[in-house]
Amino acid sequence: MSSFADRRLAPAKNALEEVGDMMILTGKTVVSAVRPPFPYGGEFISQFLFAVRLCWFPLLISTVAVSYGAAGIQAINFLNIFGAPDRLGGFFVLAAIREFAPFVTAIVLAGVAGTAITADLGARKIREELDALQVLGVDPVKNLVVPRFLALMIVTGLFDVYAVIFGVFGGVLATTTSGLELGPFWATFLTNASVIDLWGSFVKCTLFGAIIAIVCCYKGMTASGGAEGVGRAVNSAVVITFIAVFSFNYVFTQTLLATNPEIQVIR
Repeated sequence: MSSFADRRLAPAKNALEEVGDMMILTGKTVVSAVRPPFPYGGEFISQFLFAVRLCWFPLLISTVAVSYGAAGIQAINFLNIFGAPDRLGGFFVLAAIREFAPFVTAIVLAGVAGTAITADLGARKIREELDALQVLGVDPVKNLVVPRFLALMIVTGLFDVYAVIFGVFGGVLATTTSGLELGPFWATFLTNASVIDLWGSFVKCTLFGAIIAIVCCYKGMTASGGAEGVGRAVNSAVVITFIAVFSFNYVFTQTLLATNPEIQVIR
């Protein structure tokens, strides 16, 4: 019975251990980021430009497509039932600014930059480069994890602004293609949009970047089993990242709405 229970509880135990290890890595990364010396400037710039170069175009296409289709065309059809298509602008404050822009940014960054980070660090782990760095007295966290952590946080924050702009453009496109005037759209959008919505979206997306970096770096640095193991680490990193992002989004949104109840009122 004991061995049977151990086998049944093993997945949960392993998951909790991974969460604990990721929390420890997060603490080490934050401490290493603020404690001198700072030898990771070149690596930080390289990772930042790498993420921007790979992700800007997929993010543009994804944001416009999601906003135009799901939040645009379908929302207009729904609002037409109640004779209130002019309320689309207010809906886009909820859809584009609060949810779609951060989510699409996180998904694109995790699927493009996050997988590349996991594969890179996983390959280094398999080749025992990380062990060699430790033997030489070089801290892998400070020199490899910290620049990727900071780069993804900054990139996701900047891309959130980018995603909000093109998300709203998707709403404008849906309005014009449906033969409606843009005046009511902008009126309800500007009436409902607030500084709280904007900074909440920006902060949430920046923290999404931190989650992506920690999960992908951890899975890469703990990869094992050769090339097949690196592939498993990449797949696992994407799944865990999405679960972590969705879970954190629930907690963040509930906290934001509880501390700012006025933004729950759609005007």
